[in-house]
Amino acid sequence: QVQLVESGGGLAQAGGSLRLSCAASGLTFSTYTMGWFRQAPGKEREFVSAISRRGRITDYADSVKDRFTISRDNDKNTVYLQMNTLKPEDTAVYYCAASIRVGVQRYEYNYWGQGTQVTVSS
Repeated sequence: QVQLVESGGGLAQAGGSLRLSCAASGLTFSTYTMGWFRQAPGKEREFVSAISRRGRITDYADSVKDRFTISRDNDKNTVYLQMNTLKPEDTAVYYCAASIRVGVQRYEYNYWGQGTQVTVSS
């Protein structure tokens, strides 16, 4: 069975940083595009970032570009999201996702984690 487990969420002050991790098992990790999504209270899930199988190509939502960095370590079956200069509007549940599609994209993902809460105070 495929399992994605997020960790690293918590409380941060505006302007602070957090690093999220997503550990994958039950799949050949290096063959999957990986992504991060988030969902704030009362809003729909939105795309945050994605990274290609070898980590050479990345994609970011406009709201987080220049502040967040996605990376992956295929030897550890883990994808990361480094979040800097956090804003209160970054408050959401953050989800890790895996896609079998070729190429980085924002829409079609096959497996999802349970999510980790990120709260940013002003």
